[in-house]
Amino acid sequence: MSTPRLAHVGTSASDTLPELAARAIDHDQAAWRELVDRLKGVAWKVLYGYDLSEEDRKDAFASTFFRLYEHLATIRELEKLPGWVATTARNEAHTIFRRRRNTVPMETIGWREAPQVEETDHVVAGELHAALYAAFGRLAPQSQALMRLLTTDPPLSYDEISRTHLLDPTNTDPRRSVVWSHPAFANKSVYARNDKELVCVSLAKE
Repeated sequence: MSTPRLAHVGTSASDTLPELAARAIDHDQAAWRELVDRLKGVAWKVLYGYDLSEEDRKDAFASTFFRLYEHLATIRELEKLPGWVATTARNEAHTIFRRRRNTVPMETIGWREAPQVEETDHVVAGELHAALYAAFGRLAPQSQALMRLLTTDPPLSYDEISRTHLLDPTNTDPRRSVVWSHPAFANKSVYARNDKELVCVSLAKE
């Protein structure tokens, strides 16, 4: 798979939000970054009004701009993008609160002994294989490609899987630098963020 190439075109302070949005839709990376930079204060102001952990707040912020890029081409009044971002940020915060209510702590779950299977049931194994194969076929092409990389035998190293550079890692675990946030895929593009920036890279064939 070839390394995605990013389009970089200069921006200026005189560029309007609709102008930046139009160029971002055409995969102008500089325009997208400028758009996020102008609108991020709106999202943060909304999200800091909610009782969220810092990690949840960052997730809601990323989701807000994922949805912005996903719907950018369908927003009719682009000059009203700040209001759109504020509403979306509120919705993402509410989504996190709903998810919290539906989360059951592991320590509250009653455990019971699982039945022991003495012999492999080849019929069940065959049905499971068929179901997994069908589910894999329903994944998006980018997700299928990622699953193939992650399940290669012998397994590939993380260095081999992550040769395409999108973002600098801004977190660390005990052994290496990492980016904790998972990428998202939409509109033939990959969206990724670290603690400093949010990027969108086109995966479309040129």
